[in-house]
Amino acid sequence: MRILLIRHGQTPSNVSGALDTAFPGAGLTDLGLSQAAAVPDALEGEGIAGLYASRLVRTQLTAQPLATRLGLPVVVQEGLEEINAGDLEMATGKEAVTAYLEALADWIDGTLETPVPGGEAGHEFLARFDAAVRAVADKHDADDTVAIVTHGAAIRMWTGLRTKESPAFGDENRIRNTGLAIVEGDPDGGWVTTSWNNDPLGGAHLIGEGF
Repeated sequence: MRILLIRHGQTPSNVSGALDTAFPGAGLTDLGLSQAAAVPDALEGEGIAGLYASRLVRTQLTAQPLATRLGLPVVVQEGLEEINAGDLEMATGKEAVTAYLEALADWIDGTLETPVPGGEAGHEFLARFDAAVRAVADKHDADDTVAIVTHGAAIRMWTGLRTKESPAFGDENRIRNTGLAIVEGDPDGGWVTTSWNNDPLGGAHLIGEGF
């Protein structure tokens, strides 16, 4: 199976630098809507057999133009949500963002028991994201390509911890709004990251401010 992991379009919380991870989350900015609108052309010819999004509104809004182009529904799959910020939810200060990122760095170093303050630990994140990916895979044939619109930290951590040859978690491998990571494999045999595109699918002119 081939999975296109797409980060959602820009939100007001991205612009303000807020750790926005709770349901239902923010919608898209005007730029975010433009980023989403550029996705169908960028993925023309991919042969996408299924389209999935997290429970957070921003992923579903990002997926909608692609759904319209493909004539497919946006299937909301529980478990594809962003890494929960816990006590840091909606914080914008440098200390809060650093604390969030330090927990994630511990996961990459192998300490999956470290929780985001008041949030989930690495093994908890992996368990629910793995289950979501398996649920998607179970709906498709082994040679299908599917698109999953999800979240930046979730993409970076899941690829970093669950795929071979992954860019993993590093400053040089951030993923901007509507950036794309492609993985291939299956839940039992494992996954390989085959492509990493940090910039928006529509091109670098769609890069926005914030994170």
